[in-house]
Amino acid sequence: MSETASVKIRWVKSQIGYTERQRATLRGLGLRRLHHIVEREDTPAVRGMIDKVKHLVVVES
Repeated sequence: MSETASVKIRWVKSQIGYTERQRATLRGLGLRRLHHIVEREDTPAVRGMIDKVKHLVVVES
């Protein structure tokens, strides 16, 4: 049984005033509302999405 690393992402800043692509990235990460926390598998694709909205989210682990 292999365990994959995971990362917790918390949405901390409003998307108002940012582009539709950044809003779509938040939705793509599974974030639904401000202060929502999701846990995702730690892959290069997820890390890239986090990098695109790093000013709106906090990575907790």
